[in-house]
Amino acid sequence: MRKARVSTISFAGAGGSGSTEEKIEMNRKAALELLETASLDKPDIVCLPETFTGLGLELKEWIRSAEPVPGPTTEAVSKLAKERKMYVVCPIIEKSGGKTYNSAVLVGRDGEVLGSYHKIHPTIGEIEAGITPGNMPKVFETDFGRVGLAICFDLNFRGVAEGLKEEGAELVFFPSMYPGGLQLSIWAHDMSFFVASAFTGNGSAIVDPLGRTLVTSSGCMKIISRPINLDFGVFHIDYNCERWPAIKGKYGPGVEIDVAEPEGVFALYCNLEGKTVEDLIEEFKLERRDEYFKRAEGVREKALR
Repeated sequence: MRKARVSTISFAGAGGSGSTEEKIEMNRKAALELLETASLDKPDIVCLPETFTGLGLELKEWIRSAEPVPGPTTEAVSKLAKERKMYVVCPIIEKSGGKTYNSAVLVGRDGEVLGSYHKIHPTIGEIEAGITPGNMPKVFETDFGRVGLAICFDLNFRGVAEGLKEEGAELVFFPSMYPGGLQLSIWAHDMSFFVASAFTGNGSAIVDPLGRTLVTSSGCMKIISRPINLDFGVFHIDYNCERWPAIKGKYGPGVEIDVAEPEGVFALYCNLEGKTVEDLIEEFKLERRDEYFKRAEGVREKALR
């Protein structure tokens, strides 16, 4: 059992007038206030939207919001993360090594920066404005599971999702300037991980590994929060469903089986102390969906020889 409370924040910018620096500071202050509010739910991790300090700025101003790590934004976020003992995904325009990146910085419960993910697929406009593309997916170890990051336009490129899956992501945060919609569910379903988005408008969402949306933000609820269990596996119904009675008969509510019959799959969540989903797989000879598909391909190839 590895339970965590996940929160994301919808934020379109503070608005207002003034110099570029004043607008950036207004955005930073407003976002920190929302982060403080989000902390009331005692989340394990919170995600802010894409480049939140630069929201509402013209493109040239937006690029000027770039800052190093550590810098004013990550230092302010780190202070709050440490006070509230929560991880924070802090998306900013980052200056590093003479280059400018669209980044998502992960801050730990202790306020330390764990690392930055650089957006692999900036838009054409971003690149023309001076943003350097990243070149690899990033997955971080936390005390509750493996957290991956993707930003906005990344969602259109399946290679990013596959890279996160290969790196073992169990939960992927998606700070963005567009909601993602069906694409969030496709990523979650096809890659067998949770997805949590932080959109600048309404429609941030938390999606489970079966592609089901658990909660979405709205005009009157900018902050969303849900507990999730990262001790899970996704399986095909074939050759596995006949084992359900034995699993439930032995462990009852200690094991949750969530079935998506139209897709022919189910998620198994382990709520047991001292056991993991891997223990259950071994005990009941379960076969994960990916392994089943590989086996099916092997049987097909053998039949064609």
